Amino acid sequence: MCLGIPGQVVEIVDGYAGQLALVDVEGARRRVNIGMLDAPPDPGAWVLIHLGFAVEVINAARAGQAMEGLELVGQPRRARRRLTVTGLVQGVGFRPFAYATAASLALAGSVANTTGGVIIEVEGEPAAVDDYGRQLRTGAPPLAMIVDVREEDVPVRGGTGFTIEASRSDGTGRTLASPDVATCADCLRELRDPADRRHRHPFITCTNCGPRFTIITRLPYDRNATTMAGFPMCPSCRSEYDNPDDRRFHAQPIACTDCGPRLELVDAAGTPISKDDPVEAARRLLADGRIVAVKGLGGYHLACDARNTAAVTELRRRKQRGGKPFAVMVADLDVARRLVTLTHDEEQLLAGIRRPIVLLPRLPSPATPAATANQGGPEVAARVADEVAPGNPDLGLLLPYTPLHVLLFGLPGDPPGPDALVMTSGNLAGEPIVTDDAEALTRLGALADAWLRHDRPIRVPADDSVSRVAAGAELPIRRSRGYAPLPIALPFEVPPMLAAGADLKNTCAVGEGRYAWLSQHIGDMDDLATITALTATERHLEELTGVRPEIVVADLHPEYRSSQWARRHAEGRPLQLVQHHHAHIASVMAEHGLGPGEQVIGVAFDGTGYGPDGAVWGGEVLIAGYKSYRRAARLGYVPLAGGDASVRRPYRMALAHLHAAGVAWHPGLPPVRVCPPAERDLLARQFSGAGETGAGHGSGSGGGCVPTSSMGRLFDAVASLAGVRQHVEYEAEAAIGLEGLAYRAAGELAHPYRIEVCPCQDGPDVADAGPMMRRIAADVLVGVPAAKVAARFHGAVILLIAELADRCREQTGLDVVALGGGVFQNALLIGGAERVLRERGFTVLRPRLLPPNDGGIALGQLVIGASV
Repeated sequence: MCLGIPGQVVEIVDGYAGQLALVDVEGARRRVNIGMLDAPPDPGAWVLIHLGFAVEVINAARAGQAMEGLELVGQPRRARRRLTVTGLVQGVGFRPFAYATAASLALAGSVANTTGGVIIEVEGEPAAVDDYGRQLRTGAPPLAMIVDVREEDVPVRGGTGFTIEASRSDGTGRTLASPDVATCADCLRELRDPADRRHRHPFITCTNCGPRFTIITRLPYDRNATTMAGFPMCPSCRSEYDNPDDRRFHAQPIACTDCGPRLELVDAAGTPISKDDPVEAARRLLADGRIVAVKGLGGYHLACDARNTAAVTELRRRKQRGGKPFAVMVADLDVARRLVTLTHDEEQLLAGIRRPIVLLPRLPSPATPAATANQGGPEVAARVADEVAPGNPDLGLLLPYTPLHVLLFGLPGDPPGPDALVMTSGNLAGEPIVTDDAEALTRLGALADAWLRHDRPIRVPADDSVSRVAAGAELPIRRSRGYAPLPIALPFEVPPMLAAGADLKNTCAVGEGRYAWLSQHIGDMDDLATITALTATERHLEELTGVRPEIVVADLHPEYRSSQWARRHAEGRPLQLVQHHHAHIASVMAEHGLGPGEQVIGVAFDGTGYGPDGAVWGGEVLIAGYKSYRRAARLGYVPLAGGDASVRRPYRMALAHLHAAGVAWHPGLPPVRVCPPAERDLLARQFSGAGETGAGHGSGSGGGCVPTSSMGRLFDAVASLAGVRQHVEYEAEAAIGLEGLAYRAAGELAHPYRIEVCPCQDGPDVADAGPMMRRIAADVLVGVPAAKVAARFHGAVILLIAELADRCREQTGLDVVALGGGVFQNALLIGGAERVLRERGFTVLRPRLLPPNDGGIALGQLVIGASV
């Protein structure tokens, strides 16, 4: 009886020093090591295979005996198995991987995309079939995310070869759509190689990179289900697409200069304005200080030279941007190092496959030789125009993430152009990003001097994501391109649901089973265009996920436009309303996988949230689970006069806090100086009518005022009192300035002011900011620098969080603290709070996958809605 498996040699494989042969084993071809044989076998010869090695050349008679021997020892000759794979397995090179793995193991069968994921059938030697399942789980492509692999044995069908079959809709399950992925290193090498047929091709891509989410019209993911459907492949691209050994094997967005898409540079009438290379012409315009609308993956950007003060100032004027910072795209990491300080973690985030805008502390401007030397760059001025981010300590930088961006900066030998470009969303302030070419000419007509566009449609609008690194971990600020629509795994099953999100930084979400899908960033719900965008985004989420919501969840605030939208779209379905800060904490809990019966000490600090008592909440400590919450502590109420007026003019909040603290409005205090006398007199009457709040226990209502416990408004008040900012043009501008100053005097964190905690027997404990405000006012009057005031204030808030957590632990025994709300976008605050809480023995949960601000609140709405 012969030990081994007989096979017939087909050919010697090229390369590999003649050590590999392609061998036919019962109709399935596999590569076999022939290095143990005395000489390479001829094609047609029979060999005996053991553990992947050809151990002996045999004749046909012995081959038959060997096969009979296998049957005698009871070993089956072939096995067939079906593997159903779910997760992020479409648009990430998974089918080519399944094909290549099967070929390496000499397995026959097929692979196909379905609406539920990927279905594979493999047939061949039983040991190889087993090995296939193992390799499928452990060797998947880097962009894939396998959630589950179900295996079942099926009847042997015979046959040879492995095929990629046409996708099919099986009506069951769901798969995950891939986010867009930055251009990979292999494609960049080809882009720069004059000998490559895709040299300078602005749409070069492969299975490892390129557009995904923004071009997908439906699933399963195939070319005809994307906006590339209108670009038939040329013969060369088709050959690569069909070649299992090619990096573009079944790469759906594959393209070249012969099959499109195509670029053009046009004027406001849509007329081409240059016969030259459109990218080179656009680079010249940018170098000349012009503003160019550039069509990207998820919409149009408005671009200009970030070092040209006149160009940046003009873009700010046209866009009605106010003082809000612009993002800057830099040519490479070397340019970034000459503009900002970068840690290793920040470099990894900046240069990763998602390519978000990363908030980074800027270098002194202009840079000193020592500063540039420390960064490893040449001694050049490390500056962009002051108008890029006026008064802001950080710069938001991103690296090129499409081939078009790379070409816009230029390849070696190109005429010089800007190495740092403002790249801001193509829209007026507050509007959704523009994606349609015709609409770009009208909506951006007054904003741009030229339009660099292409003819590949954008199916899904997606702004650039924004992130930062805080205490060694990524802290998302805006989750959009590169991240959406990856789902969040849920700690328990939820019915089919829709969450409408909040009014600021809106994202919506759908959920079913153990997954929630949050949309890309939509924007602030302050105009019809954004509300229309919410409707379109929610519909597309349903199309991609197959979720058909049976329950709708929205914010408790009766005047939120997102909640009103939810009421209009409920269409007879149950509508559940969720308290804003409860949703913040539940979002963090769900992200960290806490179970349905667990509770945490939740610290929810933000600017605005509707409280069930009619007050504006925002400085809350909750004992929270998914089903319910209890308000354990709050910041003391102060009167909020005029609503949005006090948000836009921080000096009003400073005067409110000074009034509540019993501090006279001394003319030497910055908020008193800047407030017009008539407005000051009106505020004095309003605050008096609101009643004395004492230690923050009172209502703070009356006199046209609403009481607020907002931590965000306290940051505004301190920023005003320290002289940092008296008027703001965008959300959190005063708090950002205060954080930047605090870093300059970080040693003062160890000498904090104190916010006193006042126990309350019949309600939540009250954190009284009055004593701190009195100290700050006194420090300001004697000339204590604003940076010291800012750092001591941050220290006070960190200490307050720790003290309130201690009190809650004493009362409940809980030792897990969840931090949520927009105030925790502050890296100094969240890093300091996390450190102090851990020192005191707490487990700290902080946002990692979703923003702490309202951009992550839809997840909390979903899990609360599923629990009540």
